[in-house]
Amino acid sequence: MARGVDGLCGCGLLGVGIWLSVSQGSFATFSPSFPALSAANMVIAIGAIVMVTGFLGCLGAIKENKCLLLSFFIVLLIILLAEVILVILFFVYTDKVSENAKQDLKDGLALYNSENNIGLRNAWNIIQAEWKCCGVIAYTDWHEALKEKVVPDRCCQEHYQDCGRNATTMFWNRGCFEKVEEWLDDSKHLLGTIGMVILVVQLLGMAFSMTLFHQIHRTGKKYDA
Repeated sequence: MARGVDGLCGCGLLGVGIWLSVSQGSFATFSPSFPALSAANMVIAIGAIVMVTGFLGCLGAIKENKCLLLSFFIVLLIILLAEVILVILFFVYTDKVSENAKQDLKDGLALYNSENNIGLRNAWNIIQAEWKCCGVIAYTDWHEALKEKVVPDRCCQEHYQDCGRNATTMFWNRGCFEKVEEWLDDSKHLLGTIGMVILVVQLLGMAFSMTLFHQIHRTGKKYDA
């Protein structure tokens, strides 16, 4: 049952990702170094992985097929190992990752006015308006990126049309990267809990598949699909 739900969730995510890709183009592609790392592509990738994993587990359990159950176990194991490696690398190279991310995001600001990055422009407008921040480190990041002393209107503490071009306007004086770091620090307990829940679900799925695999093996079930 849980694997059927996983499959449906995967299909839903895949559909949302495709819709974002078609309707928004390069939706929220913040990084010029990794143009494929957009919100749409990430949702599509996650949806495809969840859908395939859920399909393998569900079909393997229904058909009592050892090959499918073993494949399900291997996929979950690969995902788990990848997650552990990424977490370890992140904590080992936290400072380097942070500095590279800041620079890459600053370089990405130059894409703000490009026609095929409407999603990026909308994302920056929402982030700066909701979090009351401007630029990556400071509002002057926009001066460097746009090659003139202007900022997006959503950087203005009092928002109105073309306020970003008014030199006397007060802009948010904190960068959005700092705001994100604060949010992550404040939400570390929640994020940790979510991570533990995901880990437990993965381990239970692996244990279930191996238990059923051995039961089928003992009863002499063949590999019939």
